Amino acid sequence: MKARSLVVALAVVCVFLAWKLVARPVQQAQNTLTIKGGPLVASEADIQLLRQDLRAQKQKLIAQNLPMTESEAVKFWAVYNRYTDELRQINDEKFRLIKQYSDMWGGMSNEDALVYIRRWLEVDAQAHELRSKYVMDVSKALPGKKTATFFQLDRRIGMMMDLQLSSQLPLAISQDR
Repeated sequence: MKARSLVVALAVVCVFLAWKLVARPVQQAQNTLTIKGGPLVASEADIQLLRQDLRAQKQKLIAQNLPMTESEAVKFWAVYNRYTDELRQINDEKFRLIKQYSDMWGGMSNEDALVYIRRWLEVDAQAHELRSKYVMDVSKALPGKKTATFFQLDRRIGMMMDLQLSSQLPLAISQDR
C-alpha cells in the first residue's frame, strides 16, 4: 500500500512540475527561461519557487514512506538537511546548464552540444558521488534497511523529477529541422 501511495504522490509531483513549467503564457522578460520551438517557459522566480516546493514535497514523501523512531528521526533529519544543502548546489549547476542550453538552443554548434552533454554527465556524476558520500552518514542515523530505503526513495524521486524536466527540453538535433 505504501509503495502505491508513493507512486501516486510522485505522479502528482510530476504533473505539478509539468503544469508549472508548461501551463504559462510565453513571456519575453529578461529573467525568463525560454527555448525557441520548445515547450519550456518559466521565469527564474518561478523556477526557484518550484524547486523550493519540490524539495518540501520530497521531504514529505520521504517522511511518509520511511518509518523512524523519534531518536532515528532526530539524527536522520540533521544528516538529511546537510545532504540536501549539498545536493542543492549540484542542482543549481544543473539549472544553470538548462539556462545555458535554452540560451544556445537555436544556434548550438556540434562542439557546443558535446561540451553541454559532457558537463551534464559531470553534474550527474557529482550527484552520484554525493549519494555515495552520505551512505555512511545516513547509516549512522538509521539501520541498514532504512538507509537503503532512504536512498531508494531519494533516487526514485530524483529520477522522476529528472525525467519530467528532460521531457520538457527539446532534443539538440531538433534545432536543425
